[in-house]
Amino acid sequence: MAREFSAQAKKEIAAIQERYPERAAATLPALYIAQREFGHIDDEAVALVAGELELPEVRVREVATWYTMYHKAPLGRHLVEVCTNLSCHLRGGKELLDGVCRELKVKPGGTTEDTRFTVCEVECLGSCGTAPALQIDGEFQENATPEKLAAALRAAD
Repeated sequence: MAREFSAQAKKEIAAIQERYPERAAATLPALYIAQREFGHIDDEAVALVAGELELPEVRVREVATWYTMYHKAPLGRHLVEVCTNLSCHLRGGKELLDGVCRELKVKPGGTTEDTRFTVCEVECLGSCGTAPALQIDGEFQENATPEKLAAALRAAD
């Protein structure tokens, strides 16, 4: 059976479209709704968003693949996002990412075999003054250290 948006999601997307002079401007929030509905953005979700917005699929796919906040595959139960942008990189963000990937035996963007964790490298979490920064399930960790990260991973679940 083909996937489709819930009636509530369709209603939300229609309301969002009314706020913008052009349909394409609603692509980002419509993709968020799709991700909430389906857990990730795959080709089928792209097609559904394109259909709702009456846009070419390639236009929606360009947006979905450009931004790191849209997940292209199913996620683990916990999402670990480590910033490696300039400020975080200079203060150890890359080392944090490498360490958590080593510990969990995944590559950036990968999910552990037990599907407990997905680890992603992200561009910026907007916390340059308290770098390095990361998020676990949307909860910020600033001035992150390997010890703080390990404790947060143990506390997950």
